[in-house]
Amino acid sequence: IALFSLCLSVCGVSKHLNGSVYTASESRSFSIDYKNNCFLKDGAPFQYISGSIHYSRIPWFYWKDRLLKMYMTGLNTIQTYVPWNYHESVQGTYDFNGDRDLEHFLHLANQTGLLVILRPGPYICAEWEMGGLPAWLLHKPNIILRSADPDYLQAVDSWLAVLLPKIKPWLYSNGGNIISVQVENEYGSYFACDYNYLRHLKTIFQFFLEEDTVLFTTDGNTNLELTCGTLEGLYATIDFGTDTNITTAFKRQRRFEPKGPLVNSEFYTGWLDHWGDSHAQVDTQKVSQMLGDMLALGASVNMYMFEGGTNFGYWNGADHDSRFKPVVTSYDYDAPLSEAGDPTDKLLAIRDVISRFREVPEGPMPPATPKYAYGYITLKKVGNITGLLDTLCPQGPLQSLYPLTFEAMKQYYGYMLYQTKLPRTLEQATPLISPLNGVHDRGYVLVNGMFQGVLERDTTLVLNVTGKEGDQLDILVENMGRVNFGSHINDFKGLVSNLYLGRDVLSNWLIYSLDIDGAIAYGWPHSKLKHSRHKGSREDSKGPTFYMGILEPTGLAWDTFLRLRGWTKGQVWINGVNLGRYWPQRGPQQTLYVPGPLLSTSQPNNITILELEQAPSDTRVLFMDRAQLNRTVGRL
Repeated sequence: IALFSLCLSVCGVSKHLNGSVYTASESRSFSIDYKNNCFLKDGAPFQYISGSIHYSRIPWFYWKDRLLKMYMTGLNTIQTYVPWNYHESVQGTYDFNGDRDLEHFLHLANQTGLLVILRPGPYICAEWEMGGLPAWLLHKPNIILRSADPDYLQAVDSWLAVLLPKIKPWLYSNGGNIISVQVENEYGSYFACDYNYLRHLKTIFQFFLEEDTVLFTTDGNTNLELTCGTLEGLYATIDFGTDTNITTAFKRQRRFEPKGPLVNSEFYTGWLDHWGDSHAQVDTQKVSQMLGDMLALGASVNMYMFEGGTNFGYWNGADHDSRFKPVVTSYDYDAPLSEAGDPTDKLLAIRDVISRFREVPEGPMPPATPKYAYGYITLKKVGNITGLLDTLCPQGPLQSLYPLTFEAMKQYYGYMLYQTKLPRTLEQATPLISPLNGVHDRGYVLVNGMFQGVLERDTTLVLNVTGKEGDQLDILVENMGRVNFGSHINDFKGLVSNLYLGRDVLSNWLIYSLDIDGAIAYGWPHSKLKHSRHKGSREDSKGPTFYMGILEPTGLAWDTFLRLRGWTKGQVWINGVNLGRYWPQRGPQQTLYVPGPLLSTSQPNNITILELEQAPSDTRVLFMDRAQLNRTVGRL
């Protein structure tokens, strides 16, 4: 079976390489020269200057554009992650098509003249949902992720037996462009510190890849992280940003790798954003100065990120230190290439630095993609979510005495509705309580269809409600993205513990698993012939409600940015594609990036919005020709 899979993989590569399979040559090699403290490529000393780009955050039709801009900056290498959950969202079902076509991405990089550092995990962090681990792993509630837990290792082995044979033909020694492969990621930052787990991964990687493949680890610049994250036979590299002393950092790498090349696997050109924080920015001059200093030392450097891209759909991750902090939809990262792939002043400064160390390709930098301000579009109300359950959950609800999690319902992302009856009359405001912080992550509460407010993880655990015995209580729970880093990655979603109404434990639930994305992908709500034109009162605009509109074709399909001023929080789809979450009330992100190729030049472009809290009285949205990512309105 393994040989057959490998044959299929090779055939897949030959398709991408214009019908010819590369033949490995003795002259093609990539290795570590421990005597002279450098990498060797084809027997000659080699220093890589790399930038991170995540194919999963960029639509496939822009891959070539972004890679060419990186090449023209002077990079000789790129670095990319492989998110396991992006390819195996449902256990045993693998998707490597379209935006998930990893081999096509490798082919385009190779065609552009870029080598590749591959980071296949199985855990990647990357501010990505659950750090790239699939949520179905949580079917076993007590599983210890990122450890030698047999259940976890069985799932990992099955995945790597699919992925690594696809990678092998792309190794540099086999005629491809992958020069090194990372094993796990920043493992020293995880509590488990399980060397048996690292040994197991090393064995699997060596079994499926060439024996002489350069395997490496990356960890933060502390003794503890490097102690737990490194293993003999895996080359230890470090990561750090402009706030770190270069000499001190590389001395620490030398403690764990006395010989070999100096490597900063993640040199931070920017940083991520959380909802409610200010937009992160890293000074261009500091980035340029430090990059030049590292290259002058002979160090190999990967800039993280070179282009960040976008957390489309539900793919954003979250952090959890003192509280739960979800990452915003944009992954712009203040990177040299913007979220929309546009060259920035930071990119030009980096190109100037690189030109002092290697020849930069001649010719102009490819320009920014064209942008267009399509203007205002007025949306009309489709209906409240509780009145649309036949469409969004055609199979009907599941009955359960107590609440079930998303994972128990085998719905991993998006939204789920919990419905029960008030057990008694509440003439005075009575607290609806989540005593064990059991709403993961936001619960939108309605009584008889009237919006009452929000329960929010770590923030709002009590909400007062009134009503009569037998009144319908609905709680729409939103998964805001699973924790991607640290000890909280076993991040269950939904109502993960009982709710109380005063002293009463709420029970006898109907649980609706909502397939909103599926309904919209099949044309709903625009496919319906008639819609109510009732504008509704201000009160009608409260609570989880769908709105729809049409952007008429203009003959242009240029990039644009959707501004939702006055709207509160929700999700947007255009032509069936989930653009991600908006939350202008909290910020800092105020616009959603809309890639031009998603738009039709000849057919109406369908816009669908799920507003979760309250729509403005003026239900317009604005398509702009520029992004707004730095306006924090409210903090957590």
